[in-house]
Amino acid sequence: MTIITASGTQAPADEVELVIGGMTCASCAARVEKKLNRMDGVTATVNFATGKARVSHAPGVSVGDLIATVEKTGYTAQPPPPPAPARPEDGTGTAAEAGAVEGEGDRELSSPRQRFLVSLALSAPVVLLSMIPALQFDNWQWLSLTLAAPVVVWGALPFHRAAWTNARHGAATMDTLVSLGTTAALGWSLWALFLGDAGMPGMRHGFELTVSRADASSALYLEVAAGVTTFILLGRYLEARSRRSAGAALRALLELGAKEVTVLRDGREERIPVAGLAAGDRFLVRPGEKIATDGTVVEGVSAVDASMLTGESVPVDVAPGDAVAGATVNISGRLVVRATRVGSGTQLARMAALVEDAQNGKAEVQRLADRVSAVFVPVVLLISLGTLAFWLGTGGGPAAAFTAAVAVLIIACPCALGLATPTALMVGTGRGAQLGILIKGPEVLETTRRVDTVVLDKTGTVTTGVMELRDVVAAGGEDGDEVLRLAGALEHASEHPVARAIAAGAAERAGSPPAPEHFENIAGLGVRGTVEGREVAVGRERLLAESGLELTPELAGARAAAEAEGRTAVAVAWDGRVRGLLAVADAVKPTSAEAVTRLRALGLTPVLLTGDNRAVAEAVAREVGIDTSGGRVIAEVMPQDKVDVVRRLQAEGHSVAMVGDGVNDAAALATADLGLAMGTGTDAAIEAGDLTLVRGDLRVAADAIRLSRRTLATIRGNLLWAFGYNVAALPLAAAGLLNPMIAGAAMAFSSVFVVTNSLRLRAFR
Repeated sequence: MTIITASGTQAPADEVELVIGGMTCASCAARVEKKLNRMDGVTATVNFATGKARVSHAPGVSVGDLIATVEKTGYTAQPPPPPAPARPEDGTGTAAEAGAVEGEGDRELSSPRQRFLVSLALSAPVVLLSMIPALQFDNWQWLSLTLAAPVVVWGALPFHRAAWTNARHGAATMDTLVSLGTTAALGWSLWALFLGDAGMPGMRHGFELTVSRADASSALYLEVAAGVTTFILLGRYLEARSRRSAGAALRALLELGAKEVTVLRDGREERIPVAGLAAGDRFLVRPGEKIATDGTVVEGVSAVDASMLTGESVPVDVAPGDAVAGATVNISGRLVVRATRVGSGTQLARMAALVEDAQNGKAEVQRLADRVSAVFVPVVLLISLGTLAFWLGTGGGPAAAFTAAVAVLIIACPCALGLATPTALMVGTGRGAQLGILIKGPEVLETTRRVDTVVLDKTGTVTTGVMELRDVVAAGGEDGDEVLRLAGALEHASEHPVARAIAAGAAERAGSPPAPEHFENIAGLGVRGTVEGREVAVGRERLLAESGLELTPELAGARAAAEAEGRTAVAVAWDGRVRGLLAVADAVKPTSAEAVTRLRALGLTPVLLTGDNRAVAEAVAREVGIDTSGGRVIAEVMPQDKVDVVRRLQAEGHSVAMVGDGVNDAAALATADLGLAMGTGTDAAIEAGDLTLVRGDLRVAADAIRLSRRTLATIRGNLLWAFGYNVAALPLAAAGLLNPMIAGAAMAFSSVFVVTNSLRLRAFR
C-alpha cells in the first residue's frame, strides 16, 4: 500500500493496530479517526465496537507520533500486547493469554454491572415515590434526594468524567448529553428544594408522560436524574455484554489450538509447549489429541475431525503424504506429523487474522453513520437550547421548557448509530468463521448484493480435479473384470492421472493387480508390457493401430458415446485382439449439482469456465444443471484468458462473482467483482479472493453469499432503526411529548435493540 503525502509524493506505508481506550460512543471514534487522518501521511480507521484503530502511516511517522495524537484528543492508545510466551508450569502462553483475555473481559463487564445494580437499588424508590402520590409521605422529597444524589454523582461518574475530558479538548459526545441532562435535572431539583417551595413538608408530586407544567419552584426532577442514569447504565452493561458475545466466535477461534505437543527428537518423545515447535519438527498425535500445527503426515493412518475449521462434520481420512491443519482433532489412529507451518503462518492463525481484519473494517454505510455521529451531538445541543428558548418564548413556563430541553438531550444520544455496523460485522464474520467462510472485509458485503452472474471454474471447483474410472465395456465374449485387472496391472506402474484412475478402479473392483514382467511407457499414447505371459497394451486407439489392431464396431460405438459425454476412452488389448474399453473422467463433486441449484435460487446465473474441450465442459454442465446454451459454458480457455472472460461479462453489464481454487484462477478472482476462493486451493487464489471457503464444497459458496447478504441486511436494518429512531424521537422530545425518564429508557433500548438484532446472525445455518 502507498500513502499520498501532503507534498503530493507517494510513500510506502507501514501498518499498525492501536488499542484505543476511553471511547464511549461512536462520536468518540469519529473524533479519533478525524484527528489521525489529519496527520500527514496517515490513513486511519477507528472501530468503536472493537476499540481498535487500524493505521497506515508513512515511514516518517512513528507509532509514538500516532499515540501522542490520540492522547491529545483525550483518549489513550497503545499497540496490542504481544502473545504471552509459553510456560510449561502454567499450561502454555496460549492458555495464559486466553485466560488474561477472559479476565479482562470479565472486568469490563463487572464495572458497569456493579454501577447499574447499585444505581438501580437507589433509584427504584425515588422513581416509585415520584410517580405514585399515594406513596408520598411528609418530607419524602428529602429521602429521594438522599437516594438520587449518589446515583447522579457516583453512578453517572463515567459520563461526567468523559464529558469533562471532551470539553477540555473542545468536543462534545454522547457523554456530554447524558452528563448535562442528569446534572441539570439534579441541579434544578436542588434549587427547588433549598430555594423554592419543593422542600416544604407535605409537598406532593405527580408524574406525567409529557412535559411538566407545574410551578417551576416546586418541580422536582430527581426521578429523571436517577432514572435516566440507571437506564443508560443498564444500556451500557447490556451493550458491553452483547458486544462481548458478538466477538465470541473470534475468541473461540483463537483458543482452538493445541496447548502442548509431543515432539520426536533423537528417537525419544518430549512434551513441550506448542510455541516451541519449529518447521520441520516431527511430532506425535495420539487418538483424541489436537494436531498441534499445520503439517504433513509421515506415519500412520487415521480419521481427522476438521469441523472447527471447515464446518464440515464428516471426518477426513488421512495417510502418509496427506496435509493436516493445526487445531483439528485426530480421531482414531496414531499419527506422526512433520510441521510445515508454525505460529502466524498456520491456517488457524491466518483465518483468525482474516476475521479480525474484516471486523476492524468499515462498510460504506457505516462511514455515512460516522459522519452523522461526528456532527450530531453539537447539533443536538443547539436543538436543546432552541427548545428551551422556544418554550420560554411562547409562555410554556420554565418547568415545561426545562423538561423538553432535557428530554432532547437524553433522547438524541447516537449510540445506536455507532453500533449498527460493527456489531453485525463482528457476529456475521465470526459465524462465518465457524462455518468455514472467511469474509475479508465489509466492502465485500456491498458487492454480494449486486452480483448477478457466478463464474465457476470446473477443475477442482465443480469437479474433484481427480480422474476416476467411470465405465468398463468388454468386447463380445470377454470378462470386464479381467479386462480391468490386466489393464490395472500395467497402469499401476504409471504416474499419469488417467493411469492412476484405472489402477485405483482395478484395485477396488478386481483386487490387488499382478506385477508386470515387462513395462514400457509410450509418451502421449499409453503403456504396454507383459502381464502373466500376455502382451498387453493400454492406451489411445493410435497405440493399437501401430500394432494393426482396430476397435470392433461395438467398442467404436462405446468410444463415441464416452467422448460425447466428455470422458476419456482408453482401449485395452492383448494377444492380437482389442478386448475392451475403459472410460475415465474427472469426477463431479457429489454436492455440485445442489450448489448450482442454490446459487440459482439466490438470483445468480451460473457460468461454467474450463480449459477442457467443449464436449467435456457440456457434459459436466448437464450433470450439475447448468444450461449449455446462451454462452453459459465457456470451454477451451487458456489460463491467461480467464481474466478476459470475466472482463467480457462485466462489459456486458453483469456484476460477476468468480469461484476458483488454482494459481491460474488468482488473476480472475482479483478481477471479478466478487472473488470466492476455495480454501482447498492455492495460497495465491486464497490471497486474491474476497471470500475464502475453507471447505472444498461448492455449496459453501451459496452459503457465503447468503451469509454476506444477511449480514448486510442486518447492518441496513440497524442503521434504518438508529436513524429513524433519532429522526422521529427528536421532534417528539422538542414538542414536549416525552418525559425525560421515558426518553432515557427509549435511548437505552435503541442501543440494546441494535446489538440484539445483530446477535440473531449467530443462528445462521
